[in-house]
Amino acid sequence: MVTTNPITQMAFLFVLSTLLSVIVIRLAIDKALALGIADHPGGHKQHDTITPFVGGVGVFAALAIALVVLFMLYPDQSLKWLSLGLGAIIIFATGFADDILQLNYKVRLIIQAMVAMIMVAAGGVVLSDLGELLPGMTLTLGLLSIPFTVFAAIGGINALNMIDGLDGLAGTVSFISLLLISTVALVAGDMSNLTLAAAIAGGMAGFLFFNLRYGAQRRAKVFLGDNGSMLLGFLFAWLLVDLSQGAHPAITPVTAIWLFSIPLMDTISVMLRRLSLRKSPFTPDHNHLHHILLHAGFRVEDTVLVIAFLHLLFGAIGLTGLYLGIPEFVMLFSFLLIYMGYFYVTLRPWYFIMALRHLHAFLGLIPTENHGMFLGSYSATEAERLVKMISKELGPAADSWVHVVEQYSPHQHNEKRYSVALNIRLISDNIAMDEENKRYITSVQQRMLERHGIQVRQFIERSSKNERRLQNQGNPTGNEQRISERRSATSTILVFEALFERHAPPTIFSPRQSHTLDSRETSLDTIQFSNEPIKRTNNHEI
Repeated sequence: MVTTNPITQMAFLFVLSTLLSVIVIRLAIDKALALGIADHPGGHKQHDTITPFVGGVGVFAALAIALVVLFMLYPDQSLKWLSLGLGAIIIFATGFADDILQLNYKVRLIIQAMVAMIMVAAGGVVLSDLGELLPGMTLTLGLLSIPFTVFAAIGGINALNMIDGLDGLAGTVSFISLLLISTVALVAGDMSNLTLAAAIAGGMAGFLFFNLRYGAQRRAKVFLGDNGSMLLGFLFAWLLVDLSQGAHPAITPVTAIWLFSIPLMDTISVMLRRLSLRKSPFTPDHNHLHHILLHAGFRVEDTVLVIAFLHLLFGAIGLTGLYLGIPEFVMLFSFLLIYMGYFYVTLRPWYFIMALRHLHAFLGLIPTENHGMFLGSYSATEAERLVKMISKELGPAADSWVHVVEQYSPHQHNEKRYSVALNIRLISDNIAMDEENKRYITSVQQRMLERHGIQVRQFIERSSKNERRLQNQGNPTGNEQRISERRSATSTILVFEALFERHAPPTIFSPRQSHTLDSRETSLDTIQFSNEPIKRTNNHEI
Protein backbone atom coordinates (compact mmCIF):
# COMPACT_ATOMS: atom_id res chain seq x y z
CA MET A 1 0.00 0.00 0.00
CA VAL A 2 1.41 3.42 -0.93
CA THR A 3 -0.81 5.52 1.29
CA THR A 4 -1.77 5.54 4.95
CA ASN A 5 -5.38 6.51 4.26
CA PRO A 6 -7.42 3.43 5.28
CA ILE A 7 -10.28 4.23 2.91
CA THR A 8 -7.90 4.46 -0.04
CA GLN A 9 -6.19 1.26 1.03
CA MET A 10 -9.47 -0.62 1.22
CA ALA A 11 -10.67 0.79 -2.10
CA PHE A 12 -7.47 -0.44 -3.75
CA LEU A 13 -7.86 -3.85 -2.10
CA PHE A 14 -11.49 -4.03 -3.22
CA VAL A 15 -10.62 -3.26 -6.86
CA LEU A 16 -7.71 -5.70 -6.86
CA SER A 17 -9.90 -8.46 -5.42
CA THR A 18 -12.64 -7.73 -7.95
CA LEU A 19 -10.26 -7.98 -10.90
CA LEU A 20 -8.68 -11.18 -9.63
CA SER A 21 -12.10 -12.69 -8.99
CA VAL A 22 -13.24 -11.92 -12.54
CA ILE A 23 -10.10 -13.44 -14.02
CA VAL A 24 -10.12 -16.68 -12.04
CA ILE A 25 -13.87 -17.22 -12.49
CA ARG A 26 -13.53 -16.69 -16.25
CA LEU A 27 -10.76 -19.30 -16.39
CA ALA A 28 -12.67 -21.63 -14.07
CA ILE A 29 -15.80 -21.49 -16.27
CA ASP A 30 -13.91 -22.79 -19.31
CA LYS A 31 -12.15 -25.46 -17.30
CA ALA A 32 -15.35 -26.60 -15.57
CA LEU A 33 -17.24 -26.93 -18.86
CA ALA A 34 -14.36 -28.91 -20.36
CA LEU A 35 -14.31 -31.29 -17.39
CA GLY A 36 -18.11 -31.48 -17.04
CA ILE A 37 -18.06 -29.89 -13.58
CA ALA A 38 -21.34 -28.05 -13.83
CA ASP A 39 -24.86 -27.92 -12.46
CA HIS A 40 -27.50 -29.58 -14.61
CA PRO A 41 -31.22 -28.68 -14.78
CA GLY A 42 -33.77 -30.85 -13.06
CA GLY A 43 -35.35 -31.59 -9.69
CA HIS A 44 -35.99 -28.50 -7.60
CA LYS A 45 -33.38 -26.44 -9.45
CA GLN A 46 -34.42 -23.17 -11.03
CA HIS A 47 -32.22 -23.07 -14.14
CA ASP A 48 -32.65 -24.56 -17.61
CA THR A 49 -29.07 -24.68 -18.90
CA ILE A 50 -25.84 -26.39 -17.85
CA THR A 51 -24.06 -23.88 -15.62
CA PRO A 52 -20.64 -24.21 -13.92
CA PHE A 53 -20.74 -23.91 -10.13
CA VAL A 54 -17.30 -22.35 -9.77
CA GLY A 55 -18.27 -18.95 -8.38
CA GLY A 56 -16.58 -19.89 -5.11
CA VAL A 57 -13.15 -19.74 -6.72
CA GLY A 58 -13.54 -15.97 -7.02
CA VAL A 59 -14.32 -15.70 -3.31
CA PHE A 60 -11.40 -17.97 -2.46
CA ALA A 61 -9.03 -15.91 -4.60
CA ALA A 62 -10.16 -12.74 -2.82
CA LEU A 63 -9.61 -14.44 0.53
CA ALA A 64 -6.08 -15.38 -0.55
CA ILE A 65 -5.29 -11.71 -1.20
CA ALA A 66 -6.73 -10.76 2.19
CA LEU A 67 -4.62 -13.38 3.95
CA VAL A 68 -1.44 -12.14 2.30
CA VAL A 69 -2.19 -8.60 3.45
CA LEU A 70 -3.12 -9.75 6.96
CA PHE A 71 0.09 -11.77 7.35
CA MET A 72 2.07 -8.71 6.24
CA LEU A 73 0.32 -6.17 8.46
CA TYR A 74 -0.35 -8.33 11.53
CA PRO A 75 2.39 -10.97 11.75
CA ASP A 76 1.82 -11.28 15.51
CA GLN A 77 -1.56 -12.93 14.75
CA SER A 78 -0.18 -15.48 12.31
CA LEU A 79 -1.88 -18.41 14.07
CA LYS A 80 -5.25 -16.68 13.68
CA TRP A 81 -4.72 -16.17 9.95
CA LEU A 82 -3.45 -19.74 9.52
CA SER A 83 -6.63 -20.97 11.21
CA LEU A 84 -8.75 -18.83 8.91
CA GLY A 85 -6.94 -20.13 5.84
CA LEU A 86 -7.09 -23.77 6.95
CA GLY A 87 -10.78 -23.58 7.80
CA ALA A 88 -11.50 -21.90 4.47
CA ILE A 89 -9.61 -24.56 2.49
CA ILE A 90 -11.46 -27.40 4.22
CA ILE A 91 -14.92 -25.85 3.82
CA PHE A 92 -14.21 -24.85 0.20
CA ALA A 93 -13.06 -28.39 -0.67
CA THR A 94 -16.07 -29.88 1.12
CA GLY A 95 -18.39 -27.63 -0.85
CA PHE A 96 -16.80 -28.67 -4.14
CA ALA A 97 -17.11 -32.34 -3.18
CA ASP A 98 -20.77 -31.75 -2.33
CA ASP A 99 -21.37 -30.03 -5.68
CA ILE A 100 -19.93 -32.99 -7.56
CA LEU A 101 -20.74 -35.99 -5.35
CA GLN A 102 -23.83 -34.79 -3.42
CA LEU A 103 -22.50 -35.58 0.05
CA ASN A 104 -24.82 -36.78 2.77
CA TYR A 105 -25.87 -33.92 5.02
CA LYS A 106 -24.48 -35.74 8.05
CA VAL A 107 -21.01 -35.77 6.48
CA ARG A 108 -21.29 -32.06 5.74
CA LEU A 109 -22.34 -31.30 9.32
CA ILE A 110 -19.39 -33.23 10.77
CA ILE A 111 -16.90 -31.37 8.58
CA GLN A 112 -18.57 -28.03 9.32
CA ALA A 113 -18.32 -28.73 13.05
CA MET A 114 -14.63 -29.52 12.63
CA VAL A 115 -14.03 -26.24 10.81
CA ALA A 116 -15.93 -24.37 13.52
CA MET A 117 -13.68 -25.97 16.14
CA ILE A 118 -10.62 -24.77 14.23
CA MET A 119 -12.10 -21.26 14.29
CA VAL A 120 -12.64 -21.49 18.05
CA ALA A 121 -9.61 -23.43 19.28
CA ALA A 122 -6.86 -22.17 16.97
CA GLY A 123 -8.28 -18.89 15.72
CA GLY A 124 -9.57 -17.72 19.09
CA VAL A 125 -12.81 -16.53 17.49
CA VAL A 126 -15.46 -17.55 20.05
CA LEU A 127 -18.78 -16.25 21.36
CA SER A 128 -18.14 -15.58 25.04
CA ASP A 129 -21.28 -13.53 25.66
CA LEU A 130 -24.56 -12.61 23.92
CA GLY A 131 -24.63 -9.01 25.10
CA GLU A 132 -27.02 -7.19 27.41
CA LEU A 133 -30.16 -9.14 26.59
CA LEU A 134 -31.69 -8.19 29.95
CA PRO A 135 -31.57 -4.63 31.32
CA GLY A 136 -28.27 -4.16 33.14
CA MET A 137 -27.27 -7.81 32.75
CA THR A 138 -24.84 -9.25 30.20
CA LEU A 139 -25.56 -12.85 29.29
CA THR A 140 -22.22 -14.69 29.43
CA LEU A 141 -21.99 -18.21 28.06
CA GLY A 142 -19.19 -19.62 30.17
CA LEU A 143 -18.79 -23.34 29.48
CA LEU A 144 -21.41 -23.10 26.75
CA SER A 145 -19.35 -20.64 24.70
CA ILE A 146 -17.60 -23.28 22.58
CA PRO A 147 -20.66 -25.43 21.71
CA PHE A 148 -22.73 -22.29 21.12
CA THR A 149 -20.09 -20.87 18.77
CA VAL A 150 -19.89 -24.16 16.87
CA PHE A 151 -23.67 -24.25 16.55
CA ALA A 152 -23.78 -20.62 15.35
CA ALA A 153 -21.00 -21.22 12.82
CA ILE A 154 -22.75 -24.28 11.37
CA GLY A 155 -25.94 -22.25 11.12
CA GLY A 156 -24.15 -19.45 9.28
CA ILE A 157 -22.45 -21.86 6.87
CA ASN A 158 -25.80 -23.42 5.89
CA ALA A 159 -27.96 -20.29 5.98
CA LEU A 160 -26.37 -18.71 2.93
CA ASN A 161 -26.51 -22.01 1.09
CA MET A 162 -30.29 -22.20 1.58
CA ILE A 163 -31.08 -18.83 0.00
CA ASP A 164 -28.85 -19.51 -3.00
CA GLY A 165 -31.80 -20.26 -5.25
CA LEU A 166 -31.93 -17.44 -7.82
CA ASP A 167 -29.47 -15.77 -10.13
CA GLY A 168 -27.77 -13.00 -8.16
CA LEU A 169 -29.66 -13.51 -4.90
CA ALA A 170 -27.06 -14.97 -2.53
CA GLY A 171 -24.34 -12.83 -4.08
CA THR A 172 -26.30 -9.60 -3.71
CA VAL A 173 -27.34 -10.33 -0.12
CA SER A 174 -23.74 -11.24 0.75
CA PHE A 175 -22.38 -8.11 -0.91
CA ILE A 176 -24.75 -5.90 1.09
CA SER A 177 -23.77 -7.61 4.34
CA LEU A 178 -20.08 -7.20 3.53
CA LEU A 179 -20.52 -3.49 2.84
CA LEU A 180 -22.31 -3.05 6.17
CA ILE A 181 -19.63 -5.06 7.97
CA SER A 182 -16.92 -2.97 6.32
CA THR A 183 -18.69 0.15 7.56
CA VAL A 184 -18.80 -0.93 11.19
CA ALA A 185 -15.19 -2.17 11.06
CA LEU A 186 -14.06 1.16 9.64
CA VAL A 187 -15.95 3.15 12.27
CA ALA A 188 -14.51 0.96 15.04
CA GLY A 189 -10.99 1.11 13.63
CA ASP A 190 -10.83 -2.70 13.32
CA MET A 191 -8.47 -2.76 10.35
CA SER A 192 -7.92 -6.52 10.25
CA ASN A 193 -11.62 -7.31 9.85
CA LEU A 194 -12.01 -4.34 7.50
CA THR A 195 -9.27 -5.82 5.32
CA LEU A 196 -10.99 -9.20 5.26
CA ALA A 197 -14.47 -7.77 4.57
CA ALA A 198 -13.28 -5.39 1.82
CA ALA A 199 -11.39 -8.13 -0.01
CA ILE A 200 -14.30 -10.58 0.15
CA ALA A 201 -16.67 -7.82 -1.04
CA GLY A 202 -14.40 -7.42 -4.07
CA GLY A 203 -14.56 -11.16 -4.68
CA MET A 204 -18.35 -10.99 -4.57
CA ALA A 205 -18.41 -8.06 -7.00
CA GLY A 206 -16.40 -10.14 -9.48
CA PHE A 207 -18.77 -13.07 -9.00
CA LEU A 208 -21.88 -10.92 -9.50
CA PHE A 209 -20.47 -9.79 -12.86
CA PHE A 210 -21.15 -13.34 -14.07
CA ASN A 211 -24.11 -14.24 -11.86
CA LEU A 212 -26.48 -11.26 -12.04
CA ARG A 213 -29.05 -10.77 -14.78
CA TYR A 214 -28.47 -7.45 -16.50
CA GLY A 215 -28.57 -6.05 -20.03
CA ALA A 216 -28.04 -8.82 -22.57
CA GLN A 217 -27.10 -11.33 -19.84
CA ARG A 218 -30.47 -13.00 -19.27
CA ARG A 219 -29.10 -16.02 -17.39
CA ALA A 220 -26.29 -16.51 -14.90
CA LYS A 221 -23.07 -17.71 -16.50
CA VAL A 222 -21.85 -19.21 -13.26
CA PHE A 223 -23.32 -20.34 -9.94
CA LEU A 224 -21.88 -19.84 -6.49
CA GLY A 225 -22.18 -23.54 -5.78
CA ASP A 226 -21.92 -25.14 -2.37
CA ASN A 227 -18.19 -24.40 -2.52
CA GLY A 228 -18.89 -20.68 -2.63
CA SER A 229 -21.95 -20.49 -0.39
CA MET A 230 -20.39 -22.61 2.36
CA LEU A 231 -17.14 -20.64 2.20
CA LEU A 232 -19.04 -17.35 2.44
CA GLY A 233 -21.12 -18.66 5.33
CA PHE A 234 -17.94 -19.59 7.18
CA LEU A 235 -16.43 -16.15 6.54
CA PHE A 236 -19.58 -14.43 7.77
CA ALA A 237 -19.55 -16.53 10.93
CA TRP A 238 -15.89 -15.58 11.48
CA LEU A 239 -16.43 -11.87 10.86
CA LEU A 240 -19.61 -11.44 12.88
CA VAL A 241 -18.35 -13.37 15.89
CA ASP A 242 -14.96 -11.63 15.87
CA LEU A 243 -16.52 -8.17 15.50
CA SER A 244 -18.99 -8.72 18.35
CA GLN A 245 -16.55 -10.06 20.97
CA GLY A 246 -13.47 -8.85 22.83
CA ALA A 247 -12.71 -5.89 25.07
CA HIS A 248 -13.76 -3.33 22.45
CA PRO A 249 -16.27 -4.97 20.09
CA ALA A 250 -17.28 -3.14 16.92
CA ILE A 251 -20.87 -4.39 17.15
CA THR A 252 -23.13 -6.09 19.66
CA PRO A 253 -24.16 -9.73 19.15
CA VAL A 254 -27.73 -8.51 18.49
CA THR A 255 -26.46 -6.20 15.73
CA ALA A 256 -24.80 -9.21 14.11
CA ILE A 257 -28.15 -10.94 13.54
CA TRP A 258 -29.54 -7.75 11.94
CA LEU A 259 -26.59 -7.70 9.52
CA PHE A 260 -27.31 -11.32 8.54
CA SER A 261 -31.09 -11.02 8.81
CA ILE A 262 -32.53 -12.45 5.59
CA PRO A 263 -30.42 -15.64 5.42
CA LEU A 264 -30.96 -16.22 9.13
CA MET A 265 -34.73 -15.67 9.15
CA ASP A 266 -35.31 -17.58 5.93
CA THR A 267 -33.32 -20.61 7.05
CA ILE A 268 -34.96 -20.89 10.47
CA SER A 269 -38.46 -20.32 9.08
CA VAL A 270 -38.16 -22.87 6.29
CA MET A 271 -36.65 -25.48 8.60
CA LEU A 272 -39.40 -25.03 11.18
CA ARG A 273 -42.02 -25.29 8.47
CA ARG A 274 -40.52 -28.53 7.17
CA LEU A 275 -40.46 -29.95 10.67
CA SER A 276 -44.11 -28.94 11.18
CA LEU A 277 -44.94 -31.02 8.09
CA ARG A 278 -42.94 -33.94 9.55
CA LYS A 279 -40.25 -33.63 6.89
CA SER A 280 -36.50 -33.44 7.18
CA PRO A 281 -35.30 -29.83 7.71
CA PHE A 282 -32.80 -30.46 4.89
CA THR A 283 -35.43 -31.52 2.33
CA PRO A 284 -35.57 -28.98 -0.53
CA ASP A 285 -38.89 -27.23 -1.16
CA HIS A 286 -40.26 -24.06 -2.72
CA ASN A 287 -41.25 -22.00 0.30
CA HIS A 288 -38.28 -19.70 0.67
CA LEU A 289 -39.03 -16.00 0.40
CA HIS A 290 -37.72 -15.85 -3.17
CA HIS A 291 -40.07 -18.69 -4.17
CA ILE A 292 -43.02 -16.85 -2.64
CA LEU A 293 -42.23 -13.72 -4.66
CA LEU A 294 -41.85 -15.77 -7.83
CA HIS A 295 -45.20 -17.48 -7.22
CA ALA A 296 -46.76 -14.04 -6.86
CA GLY A 297 -45.67 -13.16 -10.39
CA PHE A 298 -42.45 -11.26 -9.74
CA ARG A 299 -39.60 -11.74 -12.20
CA VAL A 300 -36.24 -12.98 -10.98
CA GLU A 301 -34.75 -9.50 -11.27
CA ASP A 302 -37.63 -7.98 -9.27
CA THR A 303 -37.36 -10.70 -6.63
CA VAL A 304 -33.64 -10.13 -6.11
CA LEU A 305 -34.21 -6.38 -5.90
CA VAL A 306 -37.01 -6.71 -3.31
CA ILE A 307 -35.05 -9.10 -1.08
CA ALA A 308 -31.89 -7.00 -1.39
CA PHE A 309 -33.85 -3.92 -0.32
CA LEU A 310 -35.30 -5.76 2.69
CA HIS A 311 -31.87 -7.02 3.69
CA LEU A 312 -30.37 -3.55 3.41
CA LEU A 313 -33.28 -2.11 5.39
CA PHE A 314 -32.87 -4.62 8.21
CA GLY A 315 -29.11 -4.07 8.28
CA ALA A 316 -29.61 -0.30 8.42
CA ILE A 317 -32.07 -0.72 11.30
CA GLY A 318 -29.49 -2.77 13.18
CA LEU A 319 -26.75 -0.18 12.68
CA THR A 320 -29.11 2.66 13.59
CA GLY A 321 -29.95 0.94 16.85
CA LEU A 322 -26.24 0.35 17.50
CA TYR A 323 -25.10 3.93 16.94
CA LEU A 324 -28.10 5.53 18.65
CA GLY A 325 -27.44 3.42 21.72
CA ILE A 326 -30.81 1.68 21.74
CA PRO A 327 -30.73 -1.08 24.40
CA GLU A 328 -29.79 -4.47 23.06
CA PHE A 329 -32.87 -6.19 24.53
CA VAL A 330 -35.07 -3.69 22.67
CA MET A 331 -33.28 -4.46 19.39
CA LEU A 332 -33.60 -8.20 20.05
CA PHE A 333 -37.32 -7.90 20.79
CA SER A 334 -37.79 -5.85 17.61
CA PHE A 335 -35.98 -8.47 15.57
CA LEU A 336 -38.10 -11.24 17.06
CA LEU A 337 -41.29 -9.36 16.17
CA ILE A 338 -40.15 -9.03 12.56
CA TYR A 339 -39.14 -12.67 12.51
CA MET A 340 -42.56 -13.76 13.78
CA GLY A 341 -44.17 -12.00 10.83
CA TYR A 342 -41.62 -13.54 8.48
CA PHE A 343 -42.28 -17.00 9.88
CA TYR A 344 -46.04 -16.59 9.50
CA VAL A 345 -45.56 -15.69 5.84
CA THR A 346 -43.50 -18.83 5.13
CA LEU A 347 -45.74 -21.04 7.26
CA ARG A 348 -48.82 -20.15 5.20
CA PRO A 349 -47.26 -18.66 2.07
CA TRP A 350 -50.48 -18.66 0.04
CA TYR A 351 -51.98 -15.87 2.15
CA PHE A 352 -49.03 -13.65 1.32
CA ILE A 353 -48.92 -14.79 -2.29
CA MET A 354 -52.51 -13.72 -2.86
CA ALA A 355 -51.90 -10.29 -1.35
CA LEU A 356 -48.80 -9.88 -3.48
CA ARG A 357 -50.67 -10.89 -6.63
CA HIS A 358 -53.16 -8.07 -6.09
CA LEU A 359 -50.35 -5.62 -5.22
CA HIS A 360 -48.42 -6.76 -8.27
CA ALA A 361 -51.40 -6.05 -10.53
CA PHE A 362 -52.11 -2.73 -8.79
CA LEU A 363 -48.55 -1.51 -9.35
CA GLY A 364 -48.66 -2.58 -13.00
CA LEU A 365 -45.44 -4.61 -12.75
CA ILE A 366 -44.47 -7.03 -15.50
CA PRO A 367 -45.46 -10.52 -14.32
CA THR A 368 -43.90 -13.84 -15.13
CA GLU A 369 -45.88 -15.97 -17.56
CA ASN A 370 -48.93 -17.67 -16.04
CA HIS A 371 -49.90 -21.25 -16.77
CA GLY A 372 -53.39 -22.51 -16.20
CA MET A 373 -56.89 -23.16 -17.46
CA PHE A 374 -60.13 -21.25 -17.56
CA LEU A 375 -63.70 -22.59 -17.51
CA GLY A 376 -66.96 -20.68 -17.78
CA SER A 377 -69.80 -19.83 -17.73
CA TYR A 378 -71.57 -22.04 -15.16
CA SER A 379 -74.28 -22.08 -12.57
CA ALA A 380 -73.27 -22.09 -8.91
CA THR A 381 -73.68 -25.83 -8.43
CA GLU A 382 -71.89 -26.61 -11.68
CA ALA A 383 -68.98 -24.36 -10.73
CA GLU A 384 -68.67 -26.08 -7.37
CA ARG A 385 -68.69 -29.46 -9.06
CA LEU A 386 -66.03 -28.31 -11.51
CA VAL A 387 -63.63 -27.22 -8.78
CA LYS A 388 -64.03 -30.63 -7.13
CA MET A 389 -63.25 -32.33 -10.43
CA ILE A 390 -60.20 -30.16 -11.06
CA SER A 391 -58.79 -30.62 -7.57
CA LYS A 392 -59.26 -34.37 -7.83
CA GLU A 393 -57.58 -34.51 -11.23
CA LEU A 394 -54.63 -32.48 -9.96
CA GLY A 395 -54.11 -34.76 -6.97
CA PRO A 396 -50.92 -34.18 -4.97
CA ALA A 397 -48.70 -33.66 -8.01
CA ALA A 398 -48.82 -29.87 -8.25
CA ASP A 399 -49.32 -26.71 -6.26
CA SER A 400 -52.24 -24.76 -7.69
CA TRP A 401 -54.52 -21.79 -7.19
CA VAL A 402 -58.20 -22.13 -8.09
CA HIS A 403 -60.56 -19.20 -7.94
CA VAL A 404 -64.21 -18.73 -8.77
CA VAL A 405 -65.66 -15.40 -9.85
CA GLU A 406 -69.24 -14.27 -10.28
CA GLN A 407 -69.79 -12.86 -13.75
CA TYR A 408 -71.95 -9.93 -14.63
CA SER A 409 -73.46 -9.64 -18.06
CA PRO A 410 -75.93 -6.98 -19.23
CA HIS A 411 -77.63 -9.69 -21.32
CA GLN A 412 -78.42 -11.94 -18.32
CA HIS A 413 -80.76 -10.48 -15.70
CA ASN A 414 -82.20 -13.48 -13.91
CA GLU A 415 -79.31 -15.90 -13.49
CA LYS A 416 -75.91 -15.59 -11.86
CA ARG A 417 -73.10 -17.27 -13.73
CA TYR A 418 -69.65 -18.26 -12.48
CA SER A 419 -66.25 -18.86 -14.03
CA VAL A 420 -63.57 -21.18 -12.68
CA ALA A 421 -59.85 -20.47 -13.21
CA LEU A 422 -56.87 -22.67 -12.36
CA ASN A 423 -53.28 -21.45 -12.14
CA ILE A 424 -50.38 -23.86 -11.67
CA ARG A 425 -47.98 -22.59 -9.04
CA LEU A 426 -44.80 -21.57 -10.84
CA ILE A 427 -41.35 -22.00 -9.32
CA SER A 428 -39.35 -20.29 -12.04
CA ASP A 429 -39.60 -18.26 -15.21
CA ASN A 430 -37.16 -20.38 -17.18
CA ILE A 431 -38.00 -22.10 -20.44
CA ALA A 432 -37.65 -25.68 -19.24
CA MET A 433 -40.07 -25.19 -16.37
CA ASP A 434 -42.51 -23.31 -18.61
CA GLU A 435 -42.63 -26.24 -21.01
CA GLU A 436 -43.10 -28.70 -18.15
CA ASN A 437 -46.06 -26.69 -16.84
CA LYS A 438 -47.62 -26.53 -20.30
CA ARG A 439 -47.32 -30.30 -20.74
CA TYR A 440 -48.84 -30.89 -17.33
CA ILE A 441 -51.80 -28.59 -18.05
CA THR A 442 -52.35 -30.28 -21.42
CA SER A 443 -52.51 -33.62 -19.61
CA VAL A 444 -55.11 -32.27 -17.17
CA GLN A 445 -57.14 -30.92 -20.10
CA GLN A 446 -57.17 -34.31 -21.77
CA ARG A 447 -58.26 -36.10 -18.58
CA MET A 448 -61.05 -33.57 -17.96
CA LEU A 449 -62.34 -34.14 -21.48
CA GLU A 450 -62.04 -37.93 -21.45
CA ARG A 451 -63.40 -38.55 -17.93
CA HIS A 452 -65.92 -35.74 -17.50
CA GLY A 453 -66.68 -34.51 -21.02
CA ILE A 454 -65.52 -31.00 -20.11
CA GLN A 455 -63.42 -29.01 -22.54
CA VAL A 456 -61.19 -26.32 -21.07
CA ARG A 457 -58.82 -23.79 -22.57
CA GLN A 458 -55.33 -22.78 -21.52
CA PHE A 459 -54.47 -19.27 -20.48
CA ILE A 460 -53.03 -17.25 -23.35
CA GLU A 461 -51.46 -13.84 -23.51
CA ARG A 462 -54.18 -11.17 -23.52
CA SER A 463 -53.50 -9.30 -26.75
CA SER A 464 -55.18 -8.44 -30.02
CA LYS A 465 -53.29 -11.13 -31.94
CA ASN A 466 -54.76 -13.83 -29.64
CA GLU A 467 -58.29 -12.39 -29.55
CA ARG A 468 -60.52 -14.25 -31.98
CA ARG A 469 -63.24 -11.62 -31.83
CA LEU A 470 -60.85 -8.91 -32.95
CA GLN A 471 -59.74 -11.05 -35.85
CA ASN A 472 -63.27 -10.81 -37.22
CA GLN A 473 -63.09 -7.69 -39.36
CA GLY A 474 -66.79 -7.64 -40.16
CA ASN A 475 -67.84 -5.51 -37.23
CA PRO A 476 -64.76 -4.27 -35.33
CA THR A 477 -66.61 -1.66 -33.32
CA GLY A 478 -69.18 -4.10 -31.99
CA ASN A 479 -66.54 -6.70 -31.20
CA GLU A 480 -64.41 -4.21 -29.33
CA GLN A 481 -67.44 -3.18 -27.27
CA ARG A 482 -68.23 -6.79 -26.37
CA ILE A 483 -64.60 -7.42 -25.40
CA SER A 484 -64.57 -4.29 -23.31
CA GLU A 485 -67.64 -5.53 -21.43
CA ARG A 486 -66.12 -8.97 -20.92
CA ARG A 487 -62.72 -7.63 -19.83
CA SER A 488 -64.07 -4.88 -17.62
CA ALA A 489 -62.67 -4.95 -14.09
CA THR A 490 -66.21 -4.47 -12.76
CA SER A 491 -67.66 -7.39 -14.69
CA THR A 492 -66.50 -10.05 -12.21
CA ILE A 493 -66.78 -10.44 -8.45
CA LEU A 494 -64.47 -12.81 -6.60
CA VAL A 495 -66.47 -15.46 -4.76
CA PHE A 496 -63.65 -17.52 -3.26
CA GLU A 497 -60.19 -18.90 -3.95
CA ALA A 498 -59.02 -22.44 -3.26
CA LEU A 499 -55.28 -22.83 -2.76
CA PHE A 500 -53.77 -26.31 -2.95
CA GLU A 501 -50.23 -26.95 -1.82
CA ARG A 502 -48.28 -30.18 -1.95
CA HIS A 503 -47.74 -31.82 1.45
CA ALA A 504 -50.15 -29.36 3.10
CA PRO A 505 -53.94 -29.20 3.53
CA PRO A 506 -55.88 -27.12 0.99
CA THR A 507 -57.09 -23.70 2.07
CA ILE A 508 -60.27 -21.90 1.02
CA PHE A 509 -60.39 -18.10 0.86
CA SER A 510 -63.58 -16.11 0.53
CA PRO A 511 -64.71 -12.54 1.35
CA ARG A 512 -66.33 -13.93 4.50
CA GLN A 513 -64.17 -16.81 5.64
CA SER A 514 -60.98 -18.80 5.28
CA HIS A 515 -60.31 -22.27 6.58
CA THR A 516 -58.13 -25.33 6.04
CA LEU A 517 -59.62 -28.54 4.70
CA ASP A 518 -58.64 -32.16 5.12
CA SER A 519 -58.22 -33.35 1.53
CA ARG A 520 -58.57 -32.39 -2.09
CA GLU A 521 -61.49 -34.74 -2.66
CA THR A 522 -63.71 -33.00 -0.10
CA SER A 523 -62.22 -29.55 -0.44
CA LEU A 524 -65.42 -27.76 -1.37
CA ASP A 525 -68.03 -29.70 0.59
CA THR A 526 -68.45 -26.85 3.07
CA ILE A 527 -68.68 -24.09 0.45
CA GLN A 528 -72.08 -23.15 -0.98
CA PHE A 529 -72.38 -20.48 -3.67
CA SER A 530 -76.17 -20.30 -3.61
CA ASN A 531 -79.30 -22.46 -3.52
CA GLU A 532 -79.71 -22.49 -7.28
CA PRO A 533 -80.63 -25.84 -8.87
CA ILE A 534 -78.25 -27.58 -11.27
CA LYS A 535 -78.56 -26.21 -14.78
CA ARG A 536 -77.14 -28.41 -17.52
CA THR A 537 -75.34 -26.89 -20.48
CA ASN A 538 -74.60 -28.56 -23.79
CA ASN A 539 -71.21 -26.95 -24.39
CA HIS A 540 -68.71 -26.60 -21.57
CA GLU A 541 -66.12 -24.68 -23.59
CA ILE A 542 -65.61 -20.95 -22.98
